[in-house]
Amino acid sequence: MTPLMLVADDFKAPGPSIFDFPPLYDGAPYWLTKPVLMAIFGAVVVCAVAWSAFAKPKLVPRGMQNLGEMGYQFVRDQVARPFLGKDAERWMPLLLSLFFLILLWNFFGVIPLIQIPVASHIAFPIVFAITIYVIKIYLGIKHQGLGGYFKNMMFPPGLPKPIYVLLAPIEFLSNLIIAPFTHAVRLFANMFAGHLILAFFSMVGFWFLFEKPTPLGAGLGVVGVIMTIAMTGFEMFIEFLQAFLFTMLAAMYIGNSLHAEH
Repeated sequence: MTPLMLVADDFKAPGPSIFDFPPLYDGAPYWLTKPVLMAIFGAVVVCAVAWSAFAKPKLVPRGMQNLGEMGYQFVRDQVARPFLGKDAERWMPLLLSLFFLILLWNFFGVIPLIQIPVASHIAFPIVFAITIYVIKIYLGIKHQGLGGYFKNMMFPPGLPKPIYVLLAPIEFLSNLIIAPFTHAVRLFANMFAGHLILAFFSMVGFWFLFEKPTPLGAGLGVVGVIMTIAMTGFEMFIEFLQAFLFTMLAAMYIGNSLHAEH
């Protein structure tokens, strides 16, 4: 019997599903689960780091202030200024908080004992995407007027008028429905898939090296361990990239509402 046949015939994943989190204790509210606890913990950590870095800034930064300023400069130069220009500093508190909170939530997926990326639960990306969506529409109407906002969104200037018959509904769907949907789902899907892949390879290694050790399965177990290590490094890159992309898109949406000409 081959190792893969052993998996098919004998394997039963121990414990609950990796995405099934019951309430933390008997009698707890249904919403009080491990991801919610980790989300709150991540927010507290980000607040604590920001406080220690910026509460009492010194002329020559050291320690946490130096680390905080490096993070601030990265978000400002790579995310805020390219899309917001002169308004970048005004929106830095939101963008900085958004980036580092999502980044920490994502990194929870590779931290031992936690091992759950908060954003792999769709509710959290949806809340952030809706928040940016509301800000985007509010700013667009405030700075361009109700009619001007929808006109600039659906009828970009400089095109032949017959094109607008096809283009206007596409732009409407793209900006008001598809954009916020993909904004949330992109982050969720990447964290969900990455967590699933890591769980699969780690379980292969554990199963064939400890649960069902056989001479034939040992090689597959070693491959599982090697792939777990390799995919962990790759997943950390994806976790950083998704936090960056989510924040960059938020800056782009805000910038488009502030500056219709762009």
